[in-house]
Amino acid sequence: MDLFESLKAKVGGKGLKIVFPEGTDTRILGAAARLYAEGLLTPILIGNVFEVRAALTARGLNVEGFQINDPDNCDRFEELVAKFVERRNGKATEEQARKMLRDPNYFGTMLVYTGIADGMVSGAVHSTADTVRPALQIIKTKPGVKSVSGAFVMVRNNERFVFGDCAINIKPDAATLADIAVASAETAKLFDIDPKVAMLSFSTKGSGKSEDVDKVVEATKIAKEAHPEIELDGELQFDAAFVPSVGAQKAPGSDVAGQANVFVFPDIQAGNIGYKIAQRLGNFEAIGPILQGLNAPISDLSRGCNEEDVYKLAIITAAQALNK
Repeated sequence: MDLFESLKAKVGGKGLKIVFPEGTDTRILGAAARLYAEGLLTPILIGNVFEVRAALTARGLNVEGFQINDPDNCDRFEELVAKFVERRNGKATEEQARKMLRDPNYFGTMLVYTGIADGMVSGAVHSTADTVRPALQIIKTKPGVKSVSGAFVMVRNNERFVFGDCAINIKPDAATLADIAVASAETAKLFDIDPKVAMLSFSTKGSGKSEDVDKVVEATKIAKEAHPEIELDGELQFDAAFVPSVGAQKAPGSDVAGQANVFVFPDIQAGNIGYKIAQRLGNFEAIGPILQGLNAPISDLSRGCNEEDVYKLAIITAAQALNK
């Protein structure tokens, strides 16, 4: 089954609610209308009610069926303020909370935290920092996970791979790299990929010597000890991870070499370059970034996104909500 047809089958009819803080953006509205019409989820749009309705009407969309939440006119606002202050545990006063929750990303994240929404999609207008910061402060990371990371699912015909981290951690240490590996394996399962995780390096099994190699070796050890159930190996060069004959030669006995479908890059520079090479030269579709490691799904769009990107990322976010 096509990747998104499979995901749509999972989320359709489940009554999931996804919040969109950028409630007047035309790309958001078009995607939200499709998602609602297809019975995949209920969109919650954030913004001034009259402005959002005007934007919907301008696009020729039926305003009925959409939930619109305005932070400036919300019956539950004081309740959200109190819960935000409690969650921040002394790091925000009520006055600060009221100001922060006027921000649509903070407000939307609180809707997820309190269970009003199942997930959030933002970033069509806002920066990654604007999207991720409230998530880190309110949603926070899963138990045992110390860092959030960003993965891309790379799709070409029937081929599916996960690349991480390509979006968040600039120079991850060994412990963070291990977190990324475990989270990327979970993301793979969401897309019906049986994860075989390769910890990438310029070295394979000691062929190169440097602190960068040592970091990948240590990360591999940490991840294996914490999650022995995951098929994971490193350090591996990309050809050793991907090409069976090279894997057999460079890493004999490895249960991942030559078979990997989840690739963990040693830093964001390598990851960003790697996914864009696959996208532009290999004609892979790059879906993401998918934020990993949070207690509830918060997804970050690119500000250059189109309506189709919003539509697909919302479906992925809904699928993550089923597995949280």
